[in-house]
Amino acid sequence: MTDDGYQAFAAEREALNDLVLEHANLEIKRFFSLDSQVYREGALPARTKEILGLVASLVLRCDDCVSYHLGRCRDEGVSTPELVDALGLGLVVGGSITIPHLRRAMKTWMELMQGGD
Repeated sequence: MTDDGYQAFAAEREALNDLVLEHANLEIKRFFSLDSQVYREGALPARTKEILGLVASLVLRCDDCVSYHLGRCRDEGVSTPELVDALGLGLVVGGSITIPHLRRAMKTWMELMQGGD
């Protein structure tokens, strides 16, 4: 996450998604649709799915994905203790190489919880 904060990240992500979709072929559109659909309420609540997405993103070491799921976890009402539990799982599964991503995740989460960028 840059010093511009989460709001700048979210705005850039939305603009770039719009750009991709403006030029997307059927396969790209289908993948984007599938990605949106899989996080909707189902047998698992959307809240749980966002936590799972966060853990998977941490293990895969994708900072953009971690930031996105942090914002969604906030929107779904995940508490800080719940988030820390989830990040702990990601750390155990992903190993010490995830620590830099864990640090940035906590920084972003604190910004989100304080209502800042």
